[in-house]
Amino acid sequence: AICTKAVWDHMRERGYGRIVMTTSSTGLYGNFGQVNYGAAKLALVGMMNSLHQEGAGKGIHTNCISPVAATRMTEDLMPEEALKMLVPEAVTPAVVYLCSDGAPSKTILTAGAGGYAAAKVLETEGIWLPVEQRSAEAIAENIDTILDETGMQEYANGGGQGGKFFRRMQEVMKG
Repeated sequence: AICTKAVWDHMRERGYGRIVMTTSSTGLYGNFGQVNYGAAKLALVGMMNSLHQEGAGKGIHTNCISPVAATRMTEDLMPEEALKMLVPEAVTPAVVYLCSDGAPSKTILTAGAGGYAAAKVLETEGIWLPVEQRSAEAIAENIDTILDETGMQEYANGGGQGGKFFRRMQEVMKG
């Protein structure tokens, strides 16, 4: 955050910038015994999403890298053969790409041992309950529908979620 703050105004004045933050699979998916680390790493995804919104019209792209690499933190967690493949240099091309002119924005790029993928935050369509039906029991009764991945979406911004609920409310009220 401190480094981003230091360069943000310069990037905005120039109409160009690339910011790459390091998140983690622990932040994205969790790991036993790493609650504080996971919370901090997922916070960077939220920061990326908001900076993407602020930089979108100013030529500033903000992304996250989620590396899998052999480090002091992982050296006791994996077999020696795996650690030899998980060299940090296998992550470097992904970071360089995210700094390039053609880089996307608001992307979580995962990288490790020569593998590259994208992680995304998606939301199910869910349900809408009228006032008289809003209860923990109604949620329990509808949990399979709430969790159904059919029609899952990635929202462009935080208003997408509210818009979905407003749309669902209108659909139900119309009949």
